[in-house]
Amino acid sequence: MEFRTFVFYFLAAILVVAGLRVITARNPVHAALYLVLAFFTASGIWMLLQAEFLAIALVLIYVGAVMVLFLFVVMMLDINLDRLREGFWSYLPLGSIIALLMVAEMGLVLGGNYLGLFEAEVPQTSVDHSNVQAVGRLLFTDYVYPFELASVILLVGIVAAVALTQRERRQSKAVSPSQQVFVKARDRYRVLQMPAEKKD
Repeated sequence: MEFRTFVFYFLAAILVVAGLRVITARNPVHAALYLVLAFFTASGIWMLLQAEFLAIALVLIYVGAVMVLFLFVVMMLDINLDRLREGFWSYLPLGSIIALLMVAEMGLVLGGNYLGLFEAEVPQTSVDHSNVQAVGRLLFTDYVYPFELASVILLVGIVAAVALTQRERRQSKAVSPSQQVFVKARDRYRVLQMPAEKKD
């Protein structure tokens, strides 16, 4: 067995175990940490396939941003685990159907690849060829309009999130110069007359 094949099977075994622990761990923080391990292992498999851009993007975006956010949310929220487990059996039939469909799809793809039904193969990159450079060239030439459309959609999502969080109009602390000019002295202060108190 070659070293490359051994590394692939080693990473694949870790990925499968980490994926199973994500859905079977009782503690949500442990499940999130197993998901971080699964992302790191998947990025290692991407590196074996010479897809450096996808591997680095998986680590930087999912592990560095999304999973850190998940961990903060899970640790800050007081999650009632018993209440979450109450509706597990009601979602089991639908979850089983979706899981079987996913297994069937992966079986078709992997079986077709091993049986040689797919004509396209993974291109082997040369030493002077950069995967990131090829992705960047395609992104800003052939797919520049979908890329810009995705950026506009993300901008609309950011604006919508800010608009949804500010439902009530806050009291503005801005001053009006026209009202300040016409203010008179008697409007600025008031003289109060209070009766004197005698102490015994």
